[in-house]
Amino acid sequence: MIESDQQRIVDAAITSRHSIRAFLPTPVVREDIEQMLAVAARAPSGSNTQPWKAYVLTGNRLKAMSADIVQAFLDPEKTSAFKEEYRYYPDIWEAPYIDRRRKVGLDLYQLLGLGKADKDGMRDQHARNFKFFDAPVGMVFTVDRTMNQGSWLDFGCFLQNLMIAARGRDLDTCPQAAFNRFHPIIRQHTGIPESEIVMCCLALGVADHSKIENTLISERESVSGFTQFLD
Repeated sequence: MIESDQQRIVDAAITSRHSIRAFLPTPVVREDIEQMLAVAARAPSGSNTQPWKAYVLTGNRLKAMSADIVQAFLDPEKTSAFKEEYRYYPDIWEAPYIDRRRKVGLDLYQLLGLGKADKDGMRDQHARNFKFFDAPVGMVFTVDRTMNQGSWLDFGCFLQNLMIAARGRDLDTCPQAAFNRFHPIIRQHTGIPESEIVMCCLALGVADHSKIENTLISERESVSGFTQFLD
C-alpha cells in the first residue's frame, strides 16, 4: 500500500497529539477557536443528536475560575466536599489498567524530579491542572443530563476531533477530567445549569517546548495486544 500525502497529514495530526502540561501565553484568536469547533462538530452522533456543548474561557474569567478551584483544591476541608457527578475511573483497579496509570504518573514525576516522598511537590504539580497549565484558553464541555451514555460516546468523538483540529493549526491541548469534581465552582463562573453534566475541561494553546514535562510521550499497546482479526 502506497502512503499518500493525505494519509501522512492525517496520521501526523493524530500521532503528534499528546497531553501538554505547560503552555506559552501566546493568544489564540477567536476565529481559530470557532473554526476548530466547527470542524469538531462534524463528529458522528446517534441520529445526529449532536449532544455536546462548549464553554470557552479566556482572560479574567479564566483566571478567576482557576484561582477559585486552586484555592479549593489546596484546602483539604474544602476539596473533600466536592464530588464527581460521574465515575471516570473504576471503583476497583485491575491490571493492566492500574499498571498503565502508575507508569504514566511515575514517568511524569520523574521528569519533574519529584520523588514519592515529595507530597507537596506532587500536590503543587496537580494544582497546575486547575490553572489549565497556563494555557490562554480553557474550555468546559457538557452534555444534557437527559442524555444517556451513548451520547457520551458521541462527545468523545467530538473531543478527539477538536484536539486533532488543534494540531492542524500547530496548537496543542490537554483534556482534563481533574476538573470534574469542582463542577459547582465551574457553574458559578460560567452559568452552566444543573441540567447539564460537566464532562471534562480542555487546555488549548501553544506548547512551551522548553518545559521538560512536555517531552513525556505515554506508551501505547500494540495493535496485537487489543485486537482480534476474525475470518
